[in-house]
Amino acid sequence: MQKVLLPLLIAASTLSTIALSASAQPMSHTSAYSNMATQSTPAGSAYSRLTLAAALELAYNANPDIAVARREVEAIEGTVQQAGLIPNPELATLVEDTKRETRTTTVQINQVIELGGKRGARISAAERGRDFALMDLTAKQADIRAKVISAFYDVLVGQERIRLAEGSVELAKRATLIASRRVMSGKISPVEETRARVAEAGVRVELAQAVNELETARRQLAATWGGVTPGFELVENTESDLPTLWPLPELAQRLQQSPFLLRAKIEVERRKAIAQVERSRRIPDVTVTLGAKRDEQMGRNQAVIGLSIPIPVFDRNQGNVLESLRRTDKARDELVATEVNLNMELGQAHGRLSKSLIEAELIKTEILPGAQSNYDATTKGFELGKFSFLEVLDAQRTFFQAKSQYLRSLAETYRAATDIDRLLGEPFSAIK
Repeated sequence: MQKVLLPLLIAASTLSTIALSASAQPMSHTSAYSNMATQSTPAGSAYSRLTLAAALELAYNANPDIAVARREVEAIEGTVQQAGLIPNPELATLVEDTKRETRTTTVQINQVIELGGKRGARISAAERGRDFALMDLTAKQADIRAKVISAFYDVLVGQERIRLAEGSVELAKRATLIASRRVMSGKISPVEETRARVAEAGVRVELAQAVNELETARRQLAATWGGVTPGFELVENTESDLPTLWPLPELAQRLQQSPFLLRAKIEVERRKAIAQVERSRRIPDVTVTLGAKRDEQMGRNQAVIGLSIPIPVFDRNQGNVLESLRRTDKARDELVATEVNLNMELGQAHGRLSKSLIEAELIKTEILPGAQSNYDATTKGFELGKFSFLEVLDAQRTFFQAKSQYLRSLAETYRAATDIDRLLGEPFSAIK
């Protein structure tokens, strides 16, 4: 058998070289992939004061959706590796006759040689899939970042609402005490004291509602890093400035680098690469056979050389080619739809940001000072007996409504800025 196997080993080496050279295509694809290990951060890490940067770091390290996207990027590396492999050679043996003296033994190696650029097309499609997974990870990070920022400022506004409600309770207590003293002195009717106590109970209800809403916002923020319960006491805003309103044309230009738009563009390229894979499969592969045949009766070895190729009469992969082309068209249509939707959402968010900034500035500079001054003057006048308690209640209601409206405007400002930030996928593009 050594006389038979020695030529086969040489033949196997030759066939592998032929198959690899036939499958190799000039490739210029580069990988932007870098190892992204999923870090585990305890969701219940205690923070006395949580900053936005710390919240973002927690979410990037421990958010389950981001972890899933990272695993997909890691898994797609195996797809790229597998795409570059050539078919394995096949070892076959055939024995004719059972008698040793008249036996004929054939040992051969069959090697499939891929034609039509199949290997190069597979690698290209796999690399486009890797690019898509990387961009999907970037888009997921942008989406989670927006959720963190939105939830963070919801908590921040909730904290301010509680401070406002607590101040309202203190003022209501003060008004009730003053009303009680004036009733005891006989200056006003006991009905006025009852009204004061009812008003105090009303602001206490508002305080309880503010506490519940803050707890909900805190849980929503903790959920962005997989936390079941909040692991922080308060959030702290290190930036006192309001979001910046960029011109819409400039934002629209930067939208071309949005991860959501780039992901749709990469999907078109990936579908085109898959279509090229299906087109390459229309060309049949060649199977080369090299071996040796030992004829015991004649006492000699004979070389075996063979070549086989399928005849593409019925199956020319035409169905898969058609499907891949239509899916490429679908990806192009989805790209157009994505661009239209992103521009629409950007315009809406820009309009909301512009409106809320104007509203917040107007309330802060014109409405709040006047309401504060009116309330202070009315309260002082009430203590001196110049105003009725109803007038004090009306001034108090106006002042606290203005404060609440200002907080709502602030919350809407940050939500709109966060939406712009998410669409662009740029850190602190709208929030500075």
